[in-house]
Amino acid sequence: MEALPRTPAARPAGPDAALAPARTPAAATAVFASLGALLTAAARHRPLRRRPGELRASAAALRALRARRGDAPALVRTRAGQTVLVLLDPQDLRRFYREPLSVLAADAPRTCPDLSTHEAGRDGDGPGCARGEPRPDRRRMSADVLAAGLPVHPAAGPILTVVAEEARHLTATGTLELQRARHAVSRAARRVVLGDPAAEDDELAGWLTQLRAGEGRLRGGRTRAARAVRDKVRARIREYARHAGDDTLVGRAARHAAPLDTADPGGAVDPADEARLWLLAMDAVPATLLRTLLLLGAHPCEQDAAAAEASAEAAAWPGRGELPRLRACVRESLRLYPVVPDLVRVTRAETEWRGVRHPAGTAVLLPAAFHQRDPERVPAAHVFVPGRWKNPAADRDIRMAPFSHGGGRCPGDQLGLMITAAFCAGVLRGHRITGTRPVLDPVGPLPVTLDPHGVRLTLTRR
Repeated sequence: MEALPRTPAARPAGPDAALAPARTPAAATAVFASLGALLTAAARHRPLRRRPGELRASAAALRALRARRGDAPALVRTRAGQTVLVLLDPQDLRRFYREPLSVLAADAPRTCPDLSTHEAGRDGDGPGCARGEPRPDRRRMSADVLAAGLPVHPAAGPILTVVAEEARHLTATGTLELQRARHAVSRAARRVVLGDPAAEDDELAGWLTQLRAGEGRLRGGRTRAARAVRDKVRARIREYARHAGDDTLVGRAARHAAPLDTADPGGAVDPADEARLWLLAMDAVPATLLRTLLLLGAHPCEQDAAAAEASAEAAAWPGRGELPRLRACVRESLRLYPVVPDLVRVTRAETEWRGVRHPAGTAVLLPAAFHQRDPERVPAAHVFVPGRWKNPAADRDIRMAPFSHGGGRCPGDQLGLMITAAFCAGVLRGHRITGTRPVLDPVGPLPVTLDPHGVRLTLTRR
């Protein structure tokens, strides 16, 4: 990893200038090597299960880089030779989120775990990364179907009924692990998106698993196998869509979609394709659910307050779906352990950042996890403090981006919060978390990474 010299605004920013080797002290080598690990992770096709301490070292490297170079964006080169512009100041984050995709195009990573950062391409099998502006008709459909900006979805009653029924799978035994959480959430997702008959459709679930596991091999229709799996998923979802009620997401989408022209299938948004993306987007829920419950297990007072809220809502107004305290806990979990820790976009033309020009094709990295847990600028950065989200301004804090900001903000953020909080409530109403693995320090700094595969919760009936 090398730090590259700054290019003055008056100096041509051609390829030779951009890739000029840096003359940095030997002491900086370790800093940039650690930063290189973070940048390499940002370009991977899926989130890494990092070694303990690896991300912490990268955060330390970013702080050291900021201390040496100031708050201005730093142009660095990874060990693989990729040149990346790293944003170290929250003020630059505003521009990153404000710029349209026609200026800063979403590019790497090619596959992202949820809809909070990148929009899928037309044939994307997951919420992938678009290289242009989202289509207006797709944007309108998603905003309407997912009820963007509304804390409680118009179909909250049926949705929360589904969640309550499927949450029983989470407490069927005395322990809760990732596999059980995935099973319950997957069933709920199929029922919410497609309708109750899809709950038992294990074949569709298997196809979706293939799409998720295939990553780059299944993107863009590059192989016959990819097309075959995608076509089977599309056909199955269309069958459900024909009979879906208005309280399902695909049913709501069908009401707003223009008739699909078989001669020009690219001319209209296909509700089946949107439904496939919504199903895949729900993959982020099980890990967030487990981490939130793990954090509540480590903080008994917060757990008791959340359980009281869940019970009070169920008694006073079942299906209301507000649960402000539990939503704050979910948001705080996502602040500490974001689904997408690093956002990468690519400049489409020569771009100037703080008086320094960078050529088209420059990768711009926003290390979201670093900024959300930056102890120099975020109070109690490494501590579970859900109360910080009670302030309405917290949602507009540019440093905090559980669901991104600006035009790239996830249109399903409120629906995702409602569903995840409802799953947490389903567990806490009748059970107490009395044991956790790993064991977290309730007052000390929380670990930087928290692999959901290693989370195991012990549940005791209240």
